[in-house]
Amino acid sequence: MTDVRPPIEGAPSPASLHPPVRLLPMGDAAILVETDDIDAVLAIDAALAPFAEAGEGVWAEVDDLVPAARTLLVVARPTTDLAALDRAVRAAAAGARLGQAPGEGRVIEIQVRYDGPDLADVAALTGLSPEAVVAAHTATRWRVGFGGFAPGFAYLVGGDPRLEVSRRPDPRTSVPAGSVGLAGKFSGIYPRASPGGWQLIGTTDVVLWDADREPPALLTPGSMVRFVEVGR
Repeated sequence: MTDVRPPIEGAPSPASLHPPVRLLPMGDAAILVETDDIDAVLAIDAALAPFAEAGEGVWAEVDDLVPAARTLLVVARPTTDLAALDRAVRAAAAGARLGQAPGEGRVIEIQVRYDGPDLADVAALTGLSPEAVVAAHTATRWRVGFGGFAPGFAYLVGGDPRLEVSRRPDPRTSVPAGSVGLAGKFSGIYPRASPGGWQLIGTTDVVLWDADREPPALLTPGSMVRFVEVGR
């Protein structure tokens, strides 16, 4: 029998709770905000971004906010009063709410041939059919959480939780450029040939990094991604 209890009246919903934060100085021109997971990072990024964009007071010294899986780096200038910036970041982060994310940016459609060598393995790991894996991957609008690993590579979050799979036990020595993969709660696209252990479910011809483009990276934090099936 399922135990279903009514919520306590007046209790905050999980989405309204503040994410925990820890602040650490990084040299003389940055502060590292540590938290628990990517959901908390997105919430804190959403809370700090308006202050950084407005550029008032000590925020005028902030050049960039760099999200990662469990951290947000607040990049400032060498002339910055880090103690004042620490106080400003703490005050702004106090307004963050779990479930809050940066404002929805542009939506980028990426055409994918779902011909990846690990599609059948992902189906077996998730208990879905290959067709259902493709449907789950294309039905969700993913969000660019942060970049890393290689120029143009973006860690995409917010996908169907049924697609959460572990990395391959034996990484490949070379993954072709354009490979679309899954690892943990992330999806991503390899911008160039490189070693890698993600589960590969498809391929795309999209150019993720172009030094002559502004910005060079196609997928920037805050952007939304929609995968579109074009064959297998």
